[in-house]
Amino acid sequence: MSGSENQTGDDQVPAWARRTAGESRWWATAAMVVLLGLQFFLPDELTPGPRWVVPAIGFVLLVVLVIASPYRLDREEMRLRRVGLGLMGLLGFAMVWGVWHLVHGLIDGEVSNNAAGLLAAGAAVWLSNFLVFALWYWEFDRGGPAARAHARKPYPDFLFVQMQNPDLADPEWEPQFLDYLYLSFTNATAFSPTDVMPMSRWAKLTMMMQSGISLITVSLVIARAVNVLK
Repeated sequence: MSGSENQTGDDQVPAWARRTAGESRWWATAAMVVLLGLQFFLPDELTPGPRWVVPAIGFVLLVVLVIASPYRLDREEMRLRRVGLGLMGLLGFAMVWGVWHLVHGLIDGEVSNNAAGLLAAGAAVWLSNFLVFALWYWEFDRGGPAARAHARKPYPDFLFVQMQNPDLADPEWEPQFLDYLYLSFTNATAFSPTDVMPMSRWAKLTMMMQSGISLITVSLVIARAVNVLK
């Protein structure tokens, strides 16, 4: 087959299914910085240990990742993958810790009777839930951003609208962090998939877990705040 035929055939494959230059790292990095900042401003009872511990460890891991891939997420190395997964695990652990202790305090009546403070803490925990799951979806879909850039896995874990209707999408479209951010927001607010369908079992279980956490957090915080205001 000639080079021109190869080029034509490659052009007919959508960007998400072929090798690309890799996405910019900065939207995902901004989300990580916001998450680490939230950890510092959460009440002491909602953080695992002193409030500076998670942000300090997280920023060290994040700096390593930024130095290794400062612009495009296309570098595949096992060590970098482990650092990235370690950061995802740290953020997830801190989020679960905050949710658990917030729910436990609401049920036991140990949470502050200040409605404004309660709503602020609940909003911070909900925002952490929203951002953590967005990062998890982004980090694990088809092996992560670097693996997606190299088209390592042919089958998506999340089926976006652009994949279902390629004739209505730019051939250069591929899922990036903002797409996973949207997925996480709609799942956390609608408590179910909207226009992005989970395809793999881990994706379904993760979305189910996020919906459950979001539903419990929102319901209990609002109920407690209404009770305090009365």
